Amino acid sequence: MTSWQIVRLVAGAFILVSLALGAPGSPLFVNTWWLAFTAFVGANLLQSALTRWCLMESLLRKLGVPPGC
Repeated sequence: MTSWQIVRLVAGAFILVSLALGAPGSPLFVNTWWLAFTAFVGANLLQSALTRWCLMESLLRKLGVPPGC
């Protein structure tokens, strides 16, 4: 997998897990504050789209993960 694929995989997983933990109708509901984590991930995705820089992708590349196309 390339770095951009891993970033999107992790972001998608974080969003789905935080929604499951923060949505009151979910059987896994813990607290609505988990929705703040969803907003944080979304804001980071927006920021990376506008600036073309993502901290996680930079760290993955330093760990030797190949960049995407």
